[in-house]
Amino acid sequence: MDFLEMYSPKYRTPSGTVKEGQNLHFEIELQNADQLKLVCRSDDGEVSLDREMEHDGSRFFCDIVFQSKGLYYYSICDGKGCYLDYTSEGEPFLSEHPVNSQLLVISAAYVPARIYYGGIAYQIFPDRFAITGKVEKLPGRVYHDDLSEIPEWRPDSKGKIRNNDFYGGNLKGIISKLPYLSSLGVTLIYLNPIFESNSNHRYDTADYFRIDPQLGSEQDFRELCIHAKQYGIRIILDGVFSHTGDDSIYFNRYGNYPSVGAYQSMQSKYYEWYVFQKWPDRYDSWWGIDTLPEVNEMNESYVKFITGKDGVIEYWMKAGASGLRLDVADELPDEFIVKIRDAVKRNDPDSILIGEVWEDASNKISYGKRRKYFWGDELDGCMNYPFKNAVLNFIRDPDAAAFAAEIESICLHYPPEMLNSCLNMLSSHDTERAINALSAPITSSASREEKAARKLTKSEYLRGVEMLKLAYALMFFLPGIPMIYYGDEIGMQGYGDPFCRGFFLEETADENLKSAIQEICEIRRGMAEVLSDGNLSFFRTDGKILGFYRANDKGKIAFMLNRGDTPAVFNTDCGWECVEPWTYKVVRME
Repeated sequence: MDFLEMYSPKYRTPSGTVKEGQNLHFEIELQNADQLKLVCRSDDGEVSLDREMEHDGSRFFCDIVFQSKGLYYYSICDGKGCYLDYTSEGEPFLSEHPVNSQLLVISAAYVPARIYYGGIAYQIFPDRFAITGKVEKLPGRVYHDDLSEIPEWRPDSKGKIRNNDFYGGNLKGIISKLPYLSSLGVTLIYLNPIFESNSNHRYDTADYFRIDPQLGSEQDFRELCIHAKQYGIRIILDGVFSHTGDDSIYFNRYGNYPSVGAYQSMQSKYYEWYVFQKWPDRYDSWWGIDTLPEVNEMNESYVKFITGKDGVIEYWMKAGASGLRLDVADELPDEFIVKIRDAVKRNDPDSILIGEVWEDASNKISYGKRRKYFWGDELDGCMNYPFKNAVLNFIRDPDAAAFAAEIESICLHYPPEMLNSCLNMLSSHDTERAINALSAPITSSASREEKAARKLTKSEYLRGVEMLKLAYALMFFLPGIPMIYYGDEIGMQGYGDPFCRGFFLEETADENLKSAIQEICEIRRGMAEVLSDGNLSFFRTDGKILGFYRANDKGKIAFMLNRGDTPAVFNTDCGWECVEPWTYKVVRME
């Protein structure tokens, strides 16, 4: 069966998700059938609807309305043990094999984050982007005097990887780069953690109410937000709420803070935040890393601290942040995410909440529970890893039909309001850089020694640049908010953490690549009104040749990409277009 046919507008309107109270129409033309039944089950398997479809000769049809949000599955059967299926050409027939299709019903009260639609995002690892002023060397930290050095990856003498090497990037440095980011058309900056911490990645928070002194002050952050908005750019922060650092005000394992931490006393006001098997040395920690003690996210005191009035989230939203990217969203209870959303939106409904979800977020199961990210009470969007994987796979080993199926699957499963707010990236601080993944991927089991030693050869790099241009072009015209990982646009390399976290040296930029990315950004900006929420439809999926439309009431564009080695001719709605090998073309339809 062609899975996508079950969602075709020929048979089902609307074809994707629906809202509570919205009508859903089914219509099938099927010969040699006496009756058809529509059976819907809720996610727990309970039958929520069992209805015989009306028919007019061979045309079967029915309308249904869901009054409750949730994830459902439906099938159409003849009541005699056969189920509606479709051939690869899209023709319906009855099969003995059960066929179930997903249907997500979201809250009618959900208000989308439209202000971000059609924009361009840029991810910054704060220690590695830009420096303004003198780097103050803080005790307990190791500093790179040569900014071109690769990040430290070796364990220390005790066998521990400290992540305590710093380059000195700061918030004032980011302010100095705002004109550059504006020239790319950036409208949203996602910052990796900026709160006080003893690591360069800062995912081991020491104090949620203090900017890490290496980065600057709270005033610097406020000025960054003010200056950014003058360029039409909003700032979102990394919300790390599943764990803290062991060297923190809250846990205080080493006694470096004046507070009484959970490690020091069972009478600490923070003690109940953590789960101890045997106090003080045996406790739950994130993925077994004892420097990252896990918190009990539903502890009343912790929930209030993070999401309450004048809590952590409200404090930084009032300081100028425009939202959060929620770290490890699949490790946070749904009930906690609902409260996080309330706190994010409390003072500015236009603030946005993005979740780190690596799989299909519409039907994700984590820790034995179905997640409700997109039911309308939690996330506005997610980190769109499925799109990332599909784009990289297509450019590396093109199969246009497979690519289209992967993309359409997500487009049908995600509510369009949330799909348009997803951050679509090719690289991140957690993955190898796209240029490496495209040109010369290495196995995930490769050691750090291998990753540190491996650099792209000249021929690999040149091929990688051409592949990266196509990958960024493709990603920039798909639904959602395209996001550049800092340095991708100037040719930075790196095989995963920490090698994908080098320092941004603009003077070493590959000007050919940089200008190509700038051109992609410029084309997108010129078509933002269509790309903000335009529907996606493929019109060419032929091996290495790919073409799709984006259309809404503001207009229509055709995107064409030729990953092949000979010219490709596309038949668009407005005539024939020739696309040379290893190039793309975007045409505005009249």
